Amino acid sequence: MGAMVDLSHPLSGSMPVYPGTPPPTFERAWTVDRDGFAERLLVMASHTGTHVDAPAHMIAGGATLDDIPLERFAGPARVLDVSAFAGGSIPLEAVREAQEGRRGTRFLLLRTGWSRRWGSRAYFEGFPVLTAEAAGWLARRPLWGVGVDAPSVDPVGSSDFAVHRLLLGSGKILVENLRGLEGLPEGRFTFSCLPLAIAGGDGSPVRAAAWF
Repeated sequence: MGAMVDLSHPLSGSMPVYPGTPPPTFERAWTVDRDGFAERLLVMASHTGTHVDAPAHMIAGGATLDDIPLERFAGPARVLDVSAFAGGSIPLEAVREAQEGRRGTRFLLLRTGWSRRWGSRAYFEGFPVLTAEAAGWLARRPLWGVGVDAPSVDPVGSSDFAVHRLLLGSGKILVENLRGLEGLPEGRFTFSCLPLAIAGGDGSPVRAAAWF
């Protein structure tokens, strides 16, 4: 398989969550000492931590997790460094240059560098997002999904969620709160973001990974 890179933040009760989302709880409901076996009661929103958005997250009647073939959660990917656009927008020219002529790429991962701010208030501020023009162009490409090492593909506090709606409306999935994109090669690699098998799911935490 070659080198494998974990692209997911660990899940814990102290992890940061999108503003307004209840923090997860991990209760030790049973323990080996007391009950002879260990088991935790997990309570969390479906978009906690490193997670995938299905179209149903924003699109009325959109595909849910169980509508999407399993193979659409893994495939050839490339990373695009967009850290130069911090505090602003990622223009069409940047994504078009990265994607044109890249036949067979199914996932585009946007490396903002924001995962280094995970755990601080700064993580939710100033990360670059696609312009509507760039998102619309990507929506028309034969991609299966777009990922980002930031909390969202839209600014925190957005009311129209324009980038979400353009990409999810085209049937793509989104992967947010990735980490470790700095360790990925410039060329093509394999990306995986398998969700929990939630019936009717609008999203799910994932154990995202890349290998090359």
